[in-house]
Amino acid sequence: MAKNQPAPAPDDAAETPAGPGKHRPTPTRAEREAARKRPLVPDTKEAKARARAELQRKREEARVGMAAGQERYLLPRDRGPQRRFVRDFVDAGWHLGEFLMPLMVLVIILSLVPIAELNLWAFFGLWIYILFTVFDMVLTGRRVKKKVKLKFGEDRMERGLGWYAAMRSAQMRFLRLPKPQVTRGQYPSSGGSPAAEDLPGDQRRARARARLMRLAQSGPR
Repeated sequence: MAKNQPAPAPDDAAETPAGPGKHRPTPTRAEREAARKRPLVPDTKEAKARARAELQRKREEARVGMAAGQERYLLPRDRGPQRRFVRDFVDAGWHLGEFLMPLMVLVIILSLVPIAELNLWAFFGLWIYILFTVFDMVLTGRRVKKKVKLKFGEDRMERGLGWYAAMRSAQMRFLRLPKPQVTRGQYPSSGGSPAAEDLPGDQRRARARARLMRLAQSGPR
């Protein structure tokens, strides 16, 4: 009868405990994919709060910049030196459209009074004022276009400036965006050549070179 064979000695490598470094077992494919999908930044309440605070800060910065007329925060319809010139020209004057909304509120209040003649004359006066307001808007648009031609040149004048000026003149001053940057009566200059900051880059460089050449020619000989 054959004797029982002794059991083989356990493999030392198989009993090596898993741990950090080289002794760590190779991760499976599923474990590797799960590790790649795990976000680098933990999705915690603190991280969400910081993200919301940063978003709120950027929105407030954009709102303040747009109100102040900073070019980088403006909408495409408000960008450019010509649009800025139109806004300053409109904001420097008085316009009938500024008082149209308060007048409409007044007429609505008067309509509550049970006097038929008063209501009739109130609505009649409101329509007359609306006609004068439309005339003032058209006149403002034409004046603005003429001033832009003098300052920037007819060949460089953008389209839609007359309508842009008319719509701004119909708004109440404190409701306009961007906010007015000039006071009443502070009209922008429209005579002569445009300012250096209103010219394209190549024209600014050409003007600077011409100025240097004049200085060099006027120097001591």
